[in-house]
Amino acid sequence: MPSATSSRVPPGQNLLIDADDTLWENNIYFERAIGDFISFLNHHRYTPDEVRHILYDIERENIKQHGYGMHSFAEALVICFEKLSVAPVTPELHHTIRGIAYKIAEHPMEFLPQVPETVADLSQRHRLFMVTKGHIAEQLGKVERSGLREFFTAIEVVSEKNAETYRTVVDKFGLVKDVTWMIGNSPRSDINPALEAGLHAVFVPHDNTWMLERDELRSHATDGRLLRVQSFGALRQHF
Repeated sequence: MPSATSSRVPPGQNLLIDADDTLWENNIYFERAIGDFISFLNHHRYTPDEVRHILYDIERENIKQHGYGMHSFAEALVICFEKLSVAPVTPELHHTIRGIAYKIAEHPMEFLPQVPETVADLSQRHRLFMVTKGHIAEQLGKVERSGLREFFTAIEVVSEKNAETYRTVVDKFGLVKDVTWMIGNSPRSDINPALEAGLHAVFVPHDNTWMLERDELRSHATDGRLLRVQSFGALRQHF
């Protein structure tokens, strides 16, 4: 089996591919919503950056109860507003704040560069599996709108991505780890846990990766299981 540093691996690989911020834009819409929320809050004591970090802490805790997705994000905005607002929080304010979150759903699908043609090309030589986390209805809705469903052997929407998740996916589909790769933009959810589970991984950086998904990459330089590319389209040079 060629190492991840080789110029091209042979056909017949299993490519587990992340969705949000790997195939299409996602976090930029949440960041815009956070900007709108901070402007609406207009706090006179905390700076925008301070409000943002308070919100991140709330999101981190809120995910444990509500998972990922717009509903969880909307609840985090409400909790943050209730915590920081000096004025009474009325039902009308609740409605307005949730509306800031749910505007995210109005954005059309926006692929990252060269994604559709690269997915179509890779599917001719390899088996593709979409492995994404989030609210199942929201994620499956994105898949259908993307028009990419036909290129994937399976779509797996999971509640969290950790080493155990990847082991479960490998067992479910009878995959061989030596020819299985996780491809994504998140060190915390895509790369590090896949490496921990014994898979290969491909890091595709995104300039606006969600704060809670950032982490130091575990290089695994000695065993060559980690490949870094500059864009999704560059995968065609290696696979």
